[in-house]
Amino acid sequence: MTQNGTTDPRFEALLEFLRDGRGFDFTGYKRSTLVRRVRKRMAEAGAGADDDYDAYRDYLETHPGEFTALFNTILINVTGFFRDPEAWEALSRDRLPAVLERADDGPVRVWSAGCASGEETYTLAIVLAEAMGMERFREQVKIYATDVDDEALAQARQAVYPPKSLEDVPGELRERYFERQLGGFSFRADLRRTVIFGRHDLVRDAPISHLDLLVSRNTLMYFNSEVQGRIVNRFHFALRDTGILFLGKAEMMRAHANLFSPLDLKSRIFAKVPRANLRDRLLAMNPPRREEAQAGTRRQLRLRDAALDASAAAQVVVAPDGTLALANAAARALFALSEADLGRPLQDLTLSYRPVELRSRVEQAIHEQLPVHVPQVQFPGPGGELRTFDLRVTPLADGGAGLAGVAVVFQDVTPFTRLQAELQEANQELETAFEELQSTNEELETTNEELQSTVEELETTNEELQSTNEELETMNEELQSTNEELETLNDELQRRTLELNQVNGYMRSILTSLRLAVVVVDPGSRVRVWNRQAEEMWGLRADEVEETAFEALDIGLPVAALRQAIRASIDGRVASEEVVLDAVNRRGRAIRCRVSISPFTEGDRGVNGAVLVMEELPPALSALPEDA
Repeated sequence: MTQNGTTDPRFEALLEFLRDGRGFDFTGYKRSTLVRRVRKRMAEAGAGADDDYDAYRDYLETHPGEFTALFNTILINVTGFFRDPEAWEALSRDRLPAVLERADDGPVRVWSAGCASGEETYTLAIVLAEAMGMERFREQVKIYATDVDDEALAQARQAVYPPKSLEDVPGELRERYFERQLGGFSFRADLRRTVIFGRHDLVRDAPISHLDLLVSRNTLMYFNSEVQGRIVNRFHFALRDTGILFLGKAEMMRAHANLFSPLDLKSRIFAKVPRANLRDRLLAMNPPRREEAQAGTRRQLRLRDAALDASAAAQVVVAPDGTLALANAAARALFALSEADLGRPLQDLTLSYRPVELRSRVEQAIHEQLPVHVPQVQFPGPGGELRTFDLRVTPLADGGAGLAGVAVVFQDVTPFTRLQAELQEANQELETAFEELQSTNEELETTNEELQSTVEELETTNEELQSTNEELETMNEELQSTNEELETLNDELQRRTLELNQVNGYMRSILTSLRLAVVVVDPGSRVRVWNRQAEEMWGLRADEVEETAFEALDIGLPVAALRQAIRASIDGRVASEEVVLDAVNRRGRAIRCRVSISPFTEGDRGVNGAVLVMEELPPALSALPEDA
């Protein structure tokens, strides 16, 4: 972003390039978060300056593998089993019994939106299986787990996790739902069959419908308010009127109180607010009228049917109750429909899923009250010839009475598509012929010039041969001089290497001989130095923590309490600061730990991190208050 808060147009062009070239639409993400993640990846890849997005776009075009690294940086798959256990407990204890009671013996449909690598999806499966029992869970439950990150989905489908990932899973649940295998644990295969993973873009793709429970935890926070509103509307459409929405602790619904009401605001559990039913019949029954008026009505209906049948485009009309109301002659011939199919539910007809999944588009048009356009749909015609259609689904308004139905038009664009392909092929052939002709002319001109220059070259060859001997002698002397310089440089390099080894050994000896735990972090709070006393105190080896964010370390010290002090030292706002905290050492013993934090300086480069010195206080000092 620019200094005045507006978005850099070059950055917007980069987002459009990602959307059009790779199908990832990040235009709805919060710009502050998105700019920060993209710049981080640019710095890691060394592609251009901090805000040179044009250079990074060129880098993406020449390095196809960079797309994967960029998407992994933007799509932060932060998840875990039973994340926020109090919220999961509230869901399973207070809300799931009512959902399962309403389902009775029918199917229970659940959607885990933004499932990342699958931890929360399998947590959801465990909670449902515990509430229903294994047999009923396998027979009734269907969990749809979606994300836009293909790599995360691949990991979720494998359902194999290291032991560290299962630390928050209670022991009895771990034994019941996971199977040990080499290097970790896998979720039970018989329960895994109830989960269907698939790629789904919350912004662009139609939602899954008829849901009893929708879980989307800390996914909405990556989008701006406008896109959040569109996604929440789709969530509202996806749920049954008795459905429940379960969000993450960082997400609220204050701006969408007309769609969802809180059941447990602390746990972020919401109930759908049903909307009024606007679906009316497409054709109202005529009241008793005089015979002449009834005859006029019949003539109008025949005229309407004749006009509809005269249309070259295949058209059908779906009533608000989901039944097929009308189909013109072109549609009946194209999709093998008959008069008996009128009045049947759309879902019972082949048309509902061939040549394209039609039900979700109809529901989307009804819900959003906007036309839905699906281009380039291919389907074989009555003669078996493959034809191309542009599909347009349009809601039909019945004046002020609400929705009259949905019109579906299949516009045959096969001739246009073929003409476009032929034109493109002809243009390519023309360009090829022109390039060949131009190349032939250039070759003839080049041949003429080469013949003329050959004579001149032969004349100068003798002179060049004479000068070559002189140059070889000069080069020999230069090589001897260069060899002497290299030997001098080699001696200097060996001397400096020896000095550097001595200094490194001296530093390692100092850090090893210190009786205090010493940790050095860089300006990004990543661990650079972790001495042996730190290993003894917290139980983690240096190779396990180096290059890891200090605040992300899982040790007995509450590292979050040191964030401000570390940042103040790195920013140079304090010379040193001491903090006394309660901690647990690697042996599981509770201790009082004094942490001294001071800036880490490197000569003229100034502050380049912070030094943390940790000391276990004796019991007598541990009893003193922190401000003593």
